[in-house]
Order: sequence, then C-alpha cells, then structure tokens
Amino acid sequence: MSERYCVIGNPVAHSKSPAIHAAFAAQTGQHLVYERCLAPLDGFRATVAALAAAGCKGANVTVPFKLEAAALATALTARARAAGAVNTLTFLAGEIGGDNTDGAGLVADIVRNAAFAIRGQRVLLLGAGGAARGALLPLLAEQPAALVIANRTPASAAALADAFGSEGVPVTASTFAALAGPFDLIVNATSASLGGELPPVPATVFGTSTLALDMMYGNKPTLFMDFASAHGAIARDGLGMLVEQAAEAFALWRGVRPDTAPVLQQLRAPS
Repeated sequence: MSERYCVIGNPVAHSKSPAIHAAFAAQTGQHLVYERCLAPLDGFRATVAALAAAGCKGANVTVPFKLEAAALATALTARARAAGAVNTLTFLAGEIGGDNTDGAGLVADIVRNAAFAIRGQRVLLLGAGGAARGALLPLLAEQPAALVIANRTPASAAALADAFGSEGVPVTASTFAALAGPFDLIVNATSASLGGELPPVPATVFGTSTLALDMMYGNKPTLFMDFASAHGAIARDGLGMLVEQAAEAFALWRGVRPDTAPVLQQLRAPS
C-alpha cells in the first residue's frame, strides 16, 4: 500500500505540490500518495491530529499555518527553531517532527537554477513573517555583504534583525520608505501577491542587474514581478523555490533526493 502525504493550507486548491511529489515519486521509484488538505482557519491542530491518526506519514504546511505548525511540532530541527516556522511535518511513533525547507529551497533556486551567487551581494528581504524567518538563516549562510529587512511594521523587522544579527553578516531593519538602493537581490517574502497587491517598495531599490524574486507563483507574473521588470530588474517567481523545498521534504521523508531540473522544466512548459 502506498504511504500517504499531503499539503495543508487555506487556500490550497492552487497548490502544485501534488504534481511535484508525484513527479519525484515516479522519478525515484517511490510508492506514495500525495494530496491537498484544506484546513479550517481555526482547525489546523484538529486537521493534523486526524491526518496522523489516519496513518498519514507527513505533510507540507503552507499559508497561513507555518507558525502554528512550529508550535504544534513535538521535535524541531535546528533550522525550524531558527525560523520559528515549520513547512514540513513528519508523523512517527506518536511524535510530530517539524522542519523548515523553505529557506534551503529558496537558496537552491537562486544559486542553482537562477545561477546567482549570493556571496558578497547586497540583499533586501521584504516581510518579517514566517516566510521571511524561514529564509534568513540560509540566506545569511551564503555570506552576502549585507542584508536589509523591510516590513510594514518596523518593530517586526527590527526584532528579526536583532535575532539574526549574530550570523557574521550585517543585518539591519528599515521601513519601506527609507530604503536606499539599488540592491543586488530582492526577495519578496510578504503575502501581498496573494491578494494581488504590491509591497510599497520604492523603484530605486531595483537596478539593471537586480534579481527580484517573489516567493509566490501563479499563471502570470505577480504585481511585484511586473514592477521589478518595469524598473530594469530580472524578475523570478517562487515556482523554483517550491520545487526545491519540496525536494528537501521528499528527501527527508523518503531518504532519496530527486532531480529537480526536469520537474521544474515540466512545470514551466506551456500547457
């Protein structure tokens, strides 16, 4: 019998994770079933309990439950503790293991798929929620020259900068209005694109060689991507990050690492 996995979110109907994990399973000869699971906004804990009781082996966690997943997990990896957010749960012998593969997936997509070396570059991270926290440690591990965190709530950005300021890279906080660019790499970790909105970043943050990556993905470029492109930047969506973080989760669950390149190429092919 195939073992069962899923992605938990709200909304979740748009998720490409089932297709990605099906492709990984076919590629590696693994037998599994991977489905979408819509959890009520006030019912994440009950949803996880029901999945574990039904024999589900693991679950990915997406918006808006990553912080709640971290609180629910009974054992956290070091990167999940640093992020304070969890996107990968493993159910084993009554324990709920929590990991965060988002940051590793983001960096893998930037470095490998986009062929962009982060080391020595000036990085701007937009947002201070769970997505931003998950990205910080892996980004800092690449040794950029400096990293600036900008957020609508300045206190949240300042708290993150303080929490990650001892990693050997200068980390500072800023309001959107006070940003002084251009930056080499800009990562949009806000949820603005989910609502079809644009983070209030000044156009001066973009340069002609800036890589501007939106963690969100869809059938067309986000407003952030369009805005970045209009001001000379190289815009990239979050599909590559999604595939790379999924590969991290798949390797954790199944003990084998899939090749992401053909899966990403397949997803980007015109339908």
